Amino acid sequence: MKRANDIRAQYQLTMDEEGILLAASQILERRLQRQGAITDPSGAADFLKARCAGLPHEVFGVVFLDTRHRIIATEHLFQGTIDGCEVHPRIVAKQALDHNAAAVIFFHNHPSGEPEPSAADRALTARLKQSLALLDVRVLDHLVVAGTSHVSMAARGWV
Repeated sequence: MKRANDIRAQYQLTMDEEGILLAASQILERRLQRQGAITDPSGAADFLKARCAGLPHEVFGVVFLDTRHRIIATEHLFQGTIDGCEVHPRIVAKQALDHNAAAVIFFHNHPSGEPEPSAADRALTARLKQSLALLDVRVLDHLVVAGTSHVSMAARGWV
């Protein structure tokens, strides 16, 4: 909690947990942009943990990257329930084209705290990869974030 002193008044600025997490994710995004490109799954995972690990519901998002794997934008495209999220390849493709992205990193959270990808997660990744390949957009990874841990599907050879 910050206090700002003024001659006429004293202000007390409060921020809830959601606001703090959003501010942290914005700081991490600026750091990644200053460092240049995303070069490894752990750097991307640190950024994404701050963005969605603590949410009580599943979200599916995409990090849109240019040809040098620098961040163009990061968006939560879909919001689900405590144990699932419906994802539409058409929307993912449209956003990739809107951002003129050359590559993408998918991410979603598991509110259960268990980062192990399900068979449905793997199938979705394959379907999205196939769809985006038609548009010459490369899928670099799909990260599943849960609490302080994550799983990179690319590191497991599933992308």
